[in-house]
Amino acid sequence: MSQTHSHLQLNQQGQLRHFLTVEGLPETLLTELLDTADSFLEVGERAVKKVPLLRGKTVCNVFFENSTRTRTTFELAAKRLSADVLNLNISTSSTSKGETLFDTLQNLEAMAADMFIVRHGDSGAAHFIAQQVCPEVAIINAGDGNHAHPTQAMLDMLTIRRHRGDFRQLSVAIVGDILHSRVARSNMLALQTLGCPDIRVIAPRTLLPVGIEDYGVRVFNDLRIGLRDVDVVIMLRLQKERMQSGLLPSEGEFYRLYGLTPETLALAKPDALVMHPGPINRGVEIASEVADGPQAVILKQVTYGIAVRMAVMSMAMAGQTTQRQLNQEAE
Repeated sequence: MSQTHSHLQLNQQGQLRHFLTVEGLPETLLTELLDTADSFLEVGERAVKKVPLLRGKTVCNVFFENSTRTRTTFELAAKRLSADVLNLNISTSSTSKGETLFDTLQNLEAMAADMFIVRHGDSGAAHFIAQQVCPEVAIINAGDGNHAHPTQAMLDMLTIRRHRGDFRQLSVAIVGDILHSRVARSNMLALQTLGCPDIRVIAPRTLLPVGIEDYGVRVFNDLRIGLRDVDVVIMLRLQKERMQSGLLPSEGEFYRLYGLTPETLALAKPDALVMHPGPINRGVEIASEVADGPQAVILKQVTYGIAVRMAVMSMAMAGQTTQRQLNQEAE
């Protein structure tokens, strides 16, 4: 499966063409993406926060699921690259009239867009679009079902690298609803690829997927044991419907057993980073004192997210352009 993913995402020269998942991508490419994002951080500090890399290109945010934070950072990233941006909230338009995903994307393709940023509730939707609908248009996965959220994973990797350096020296714990989290899956794959030797997942048994060990992680059901001496703690957002489905007894019980508080954070290394993809449920997965405390880099993650999404867009557009040139030469 990894080879299929990498073949679809890369052009003949090994450049990024779509960004659908971190699975199957080599360490060299993930490192190049982080290096490129590092260079874009400086753009956000300028008086004029723009570079001309995507001038004349059209980027469509195609969100079949609502997510103001992710859509806004993608929009800002595209505008900083000088692209024209079109926002489409499909959940309230065509698909509600009976139009299929295939129909919707074909109509968008006819508008001559150069890149689609796609968020969809079904796992594999971004792959389907890249494979079946728009091979000549760069597709960036902004989250699909429980499957993948690759740009979130890479902004998390940039956060860790900027604040802790070499992945090969680190212990990283991911805490919460692993079963339903596309962020957890993408982070585990990215950490593994970048050489992190100690990846821990901490969750109740009801919120762990079957075969979790295949990700090269250590599994803990006890937060206090799992957090001991870790360098980084990534908390996951707990969605309310998990409690309604009977997978958890209550918010209060989850917080008592798995909430990150000053007391439980003290079990990690004294300078351990605290991360969270947002939005935060205060008093459910994390205490306000921790979320607002000196070890939290949650707002930094948002800043780094813009730079990462700029890097992904610029690299994918360059890869698509190269592939088109190769196709024309072959003809």
